Amino acid sequence: MSAHIHSIATAVPPLRYRQEQIRDFMLQAVPGDERMRRVLRRMYAQSGIAFRHSVLGDLKGAVAEPFFVQTLDLQWHTPTTAQRNARFTREAPPLFVDIARRALAQSDFAPSEVTHVVTASCTGFFNPGPDFHIVRALGLPETTHRVHVGFMGCYAMFPALKVAEAFCRADANAVVLVVCVELCSLHIQLKPTGDSLLAGCLFADGGGGAVVSAKSPRIKTPTLAIQTLETTLLPDSAAAMAWTIGDDGFDIVLSSYVPDIIRAHIQPAVERVLAKQSLTLCNVSRWAVHPGGRAILDKVATALALPADACDVSREVLRDYGNMSGATLFFVLERILHGNAQPSGATLCALAFGPGLTLEMGLFTRNGGGA
Repeated sequence: MSAHIHSIATAVPPLRYRQEQIRDFMLQAVPGDERMRRVLRRMYAQSGIAFRHSVLGDLKGAVAEPFFVQTLDLQWHTPTTAQRNARFTREAPPLFVDIARRALAQSDFAPSEVTHVVTASCTGFFNPGPDFHIVRALGLPETTHRVHVGFMGCYAMFPALKVAEAFCRADANAVVLVVCVELCSLHIQLKPTGDSLLAGCLFADGGGGAVVSAKSPRIKTPTLAIQTLETTLLPDSAAAMAWTIGDDGFDIVLSSYVPDIIRAHIQPAVERVLAKQSLTLCNVSRWAVHPGGRAILDKVATALALPADACDVSREVLRDYGNMSGATLFFVLERILHGNAQPSGATLCALAFGPGLTLEMGLFTRNGGGA
């Protein structure tokens, strides 16, 4: 019995920034010498990002409720962890609810049919959480089972889908709402360190979600049947990426060697998963690679010897939105699913990476809505 992704929905906060606007804010706010400023300019110029969205208005200039405060001595002061999380608690629920409502509206299911809600985020915590807000706002049954997947990072879509798939395997009538929202801009650090500068250059706010069920999908609407969801820990790479809670926000470790580590280990890991399904790289029709950064997409494409256009959709999402952590792959899958038609039965491979280093991989079969 296969679980199906019946619908995918995405949303972003209304504030949209050009990458140059964020660069200029960081040049003004981050202390450092001319060398640091050259490094920062080069990062932004080579990022492959044109736009990002944020719940913060500070990056465009003076606002009534500043998040980053410049004092009379021209020093910038950043919020505490509590202040950052309080902003998440205020800003995240409407986005969670909006995405859940959109995903459900695009499916065949009524609110009364939803049996489970799975939410995910690594950029804030509160309880009653986003799962509670979704149940109340959408009028879901009070008996709806709720699970929150926290602090997984850029691959969070996969553990959330695994939980949903497990519910569907246990109950053929399960209808699971999956929603991931990340407000990464709340954790911008105004520090002249390589990790902080790189994170400030890449990460953005957004959310995505899906309706998952083992019930048969509509024939005329494109859906994705879940073949398998797998995970692999890459060797000797635990120190390359980390996400921890500090006194002044969440702190990231993001080594510049991450793309090279992925390139060194991804091919055997992907081929192992494909072989378990009696497939090879040649059997994959479309690739949905988490756009963690331009270098990651380049290294994945090289290591797997993918066609020149294989990562085009991932690059488009990176260009238009930046890296929205665990929510980003929903944007890639949505564009692939509703973009150029693929024949029913085509195989799609999705990949994401996060602390560990962890490689998460999913194989999906496209059904309906195609040739």
